[in-house]
Amino acid sequence: MAHTAGRTAGRARGRLAAIADFGIRPGGRRHPLVAAAMVLPLAVVLAIAFGAVQAVVAQASSVAGMLGH
Repeated sequence: MAHTAGRTAGRARGRLAAIADFGIRPGGRRHPLVAAAMVLPLAVVLAIAFGAVQAVVAQASSVAGMLGH
């Protein structure tokens, strides 16, 4: 049983490393879309939690007004 636990942990660690490395370029940098996909869910939760949605809507409407749309 002790031998199989070590192999299972190694495979799980390998899978987690593969998931964490998704979107990383050979130079070690993530693709910008992957980085945005990682950040946007947290940004949305924080915006809802702190009521910043109304501020963003107000800013977007003023920008649209300046652009003439």
